[in-house]
This record gives sequence, C-alpha cells and structure tokens, in this order.
Amino acid sequence: MRVANTVKPRLARVAHAVRPRSARITGAVRPRVARLSGVVKPHVTRVAHAVRPRSGGLTTQQLTAVAATVGLALAAGAATAAGPWDSTGQRTAERDRATVRDREGGADHGSRAGAAAGEPAPAPSAASVLTGLGGGANAPGSAPHGKALADVLDPLLRDASLGARRSAAVVDVTTGTSLYAEDADAPLTPASTTKIATAVAVLSAAGPDHRLTTCAVLEPGTRELVLVGGGDPTLTARGQTGGWAGLRTLADRTAAELKRRRLTSVTLSYDVSLFKGGALHPIGVNPNLAPVTALTADEGRTDASTSGPAPRVADPAGDAARTFGGLLRDRGITASSPGPSKATRGAQTLALVQSPPLSAVVERMLTTSDNDIAEVLARQTALATGGQPTFEGGAAAITAQLKRLGLPLAGARFHDGSGLDRNDRLTAHLLTSLLALAGSPSHPELRPVLTGLPVAGFTGTLSDRYADGAARPGVGLVRAKTGSLTGVNTLAGTVVDADGRLLAFAFLTDDSTDQTTARAALDRTAAALAGCGCR
Repeated sequence: MRVANTVKPRLARVAHAVRPRSARITGAVRPRVARLSGVVKPHVTRVAHAVRPRSGGLTTQQLTAVAATVGLALAAGAATAAGPWDSTGQRTAERDRATVRDREGGADHGSRAGAAAGEPAPAPSAASVLTGLGGGANAPGSAPHGKALADVLDPLLRDASLGARRSAAVVDVTTGTSLYAEDADAPLTPASTTKIATAVAVLSAAGPDHRLTTCAVLEPGTRELVLVGGGDPTLTARGQTGGWAGLRTLADRTAAELKRRRLTSVTLSYDVSLFKGGALHPIGVNPNLAPVTALTADEGRTDASTSGPAPRVADPAGDAARTFGGLLRDRGITASSPGPSKATRGAQTLALVQSPPLSAVVERMLTTSDNDIAEVLARQTALATGGQPTFEGGAAAITAQLKRLGLPLAGARFHDGSGLDRNDRLTAHLLTSLLALAGSPSHPELRPVLTGLPVAGFTGTLSDRYADGAARPGVGLVRAKTGSLTGVNTLAGTVVDADGRLLAFAFLTDDSTDQTTARAALDRTAAALAGCGCR
C-alpha cells in the first residue's frame, strides 16, 4: 500500500505528460514493439526470479532494481517511438521522463520553468539514470563474481577479429570494485572513447549549467559592429534551431537594437580571439572536423547534415560572419563585407544568444560522437582552468583536471579532445574509472556523461549496431561510447546486468584488419554483460 500510494500521483503526471503524444507515437512504435518485447521479456523474468526468493515479498530496494531494468528497456522503446532525437538534439524519451520525475537529480535540459523573463533558463535537476541501484548490502542483487565473469568474457575477447592487442576492464559502479581486468593498465589508442574524458573534464571544470555566449557589440563612437565568438560549437544559422543558439535570432535582436539607435548601416567585423593557436587539427583537412575556431555556424558544414562526416568550409568564422551580414541585410541593415577584428573593452553589447546548458552540449557530443564539439570543449576546459585554449592547451587541461579528480592517469596521453589523434593513449582502467566517477553520488555534475552515451540499437553511433543475434540481448540495455580508427576499435560504457547491477566496462583493441567483424565482436562482449548473472 505504501508503494502504491507513492506511485499513484506520479502515474497521473506521467499520463498527463504522455497523452498528447500517444497518437503520433503509436504509428511509429508498432514495428519495433514486437522486437523490443522479445528482448525485454526474458531479461525482466530473470530479474524478478532473482529477487523473489530472498523474502516472502519484494522489498522496496528489490522493486526499484526491477524498475530500473524495465525502465531502461521502456525508455529505449520510447526513444524509438518518438525518434531517437527531438528538435533540441536531446533524446525525446529522456526529456519527457525528466519532466514527469520532478527533477530528481542529473540535468533537466527541457524545461524553462523558473527562468526570469528574457533570461536563459538554468539547468536544474532531472531524473537520475541511477535511481534505485542503491549500494552496499541492500543493492539489487550482488556484483558478478570475477571468475564467472572471466569465463564469459575471456573467450569473447579472444576473437581474432579484434586484433593482436587489447585492454579490458569491468567495474561495479555502486562500489567501484574491479570485477574483471585484462591488461587493464595497458595504454592503447582510444579513438572516440577519448570524448568520455573530455566530457568529465569540462563538466567538472566549467559546470553543467555553464552556457556559451555569442554576441554582437558596437564600438563606441563608430558604426563598427563586431560579431564576437564565444566558442559555441552548436550555434546554428538554420531556420529551425532545435533549441540551440540561433544566428537568425541574434540578427533579429541586433537589427532591432541598431534601428532603435537609428543606425541602418554598419561596418561588420568578427572577433575569434577567445581561442588561440592553430585552427587545423594535426590530421589536416578532414570531413570529420572543421577548423576549430571560437565562431562557427553549423560546424562549417556545407550540406544539411548535423552530425558525421561532411564537407566543411575552409574559414568557419568568416563564413559565419558573412551569413550574419546577409541576415542583417534581410532585416534592413546594410552591412559591409566582414573582416577579422578584436572588440575593445568599451564596446557596447547590443544582443546575444546562448547555448543550452553545457550538460546538453556534452550529451550531444557523446551520442553523435561529434568531433567539432569535443575539440571546442577541450578548449573550454582550458579556459575554465586558466590554461591556453589551443589543441595542446586543451589536452593539457584535460590531463590536469582528471588528475585533480584523482583518476588513474598512468600511461594516459592526450593530444586532443576528440580522439582523432592516433597518438592519444588511454587505458581500460582509466575509462571505467571515469564512468564510475560519473555515476558517483558525490559527482552529480558528471551525470550527463552517462545519460549522453548512445543506447544500443536505438540512438547515436549505436543506432545501427547490435543486430547480430548474439549481440541482441544488449539492445536497449547497453549504453556505450564507440571508437573507431583504422585498425582500432573501442567500446566503453555501462550496462545493467541480469541482477539489476550497474556495471561500467571498457574494451580497447588494436591491429584489427576488419572493422565490421571487430565491432560485432565488441557488441557481443558488451551484450554478454547484460545477460550475465555470473555467480
């Protein structure tokens, strides 16, 4: 009765929040419900069977363990129904779940409640992905036994497709206990799993509520209008902003303010002095990353894409400024062809736009493995800690920030924030430590590191994986960051095992000759954790 009385008010709120979407969702979700049901049913049955014999009835801790497992599967289904991403770049299911859960921890990226008129909304709490997992003797189930876990993982990690070198680790997030290690301290090329380290560093240094500002300023006594880049990699010039900062919005506000001052023509300049050093990544011109600058719109893409490889403009800042000038002209302000400049301290701010909270930016980076965002966030880490906002300075700032957090850095080497540099080195021990720290109750600011991980079979870089029969038990249950370079395949993330225990894992491999089979082997290994009681 106590459980029922507690749940009833929330059910009413959930129903009220979900009802308007139900008709739209039904048509989209039906084809995948049967598949999801087949994956979920045996898993839920195993969990319920595991907790029932321990007492005459289910305790509150056991109920929440079952709920956590079922909830992950249902959240995956909801993500499919509404589309893995909504217009804000956030998974729709997670945003809606946050809305109906009274902001119980984490970061709520969807609500502006409580924001003052005209002011950016803060990023208060949303539902924690770890609710109900508890700790110690009262945790749901118990952690897998090391030997039993090795019996499951060792054969899978010996798959020849993974190459000659590998590093692997599994830890219990609740206790931080190491459950499995295979050369876990061997430093290997991490590829895009580097972004986990970048996410932890920037969230801990700048804070999850931090926003990135782009503004237009007027030099006093002149008609010089300066577009000042604030290092927002999500700034967009598209008509539909999806909740990100819009260059069109900035043009609207700037034109209105200029007209209020009876100015209808300006000399347009742009300021990218926030970042220092070279803009071109050591890999050179590459469709995976635009030149890194403090001012860019739509990541310098020349097509309609929002993630993944794409042709890029050579000068993102100049291109963004020219676009801004065109938008001003559309609004009745004549603007000269823009050139680089630096705003003075006496310049008056006419208008500004701000990114969503850093927590949302980090989630987008992780889910879509966005290299442009990652490199900017490395520089933002340097700015937040007094370092130099360059490729080298960003890498040094990440290293220093992780050291401050007490993380195991032996053998680790950072050369960038994205993992595109093949000289980067991380260990499975460090990656699992990063994930465990993100799940620690003492570091709620790091929770977006976990909520941003792609969901197997549904979102981001895992949306088209886990189709292999042996990997399918991981669908909706494995959440992991992928990493791929030629010959390098990595996977690091979290999974709730058959007993409701949250585990963090990291698998790094090198010298693979077949990327497709290597990825499938890693997917099977992570899926084995999802189905493993391993007692």
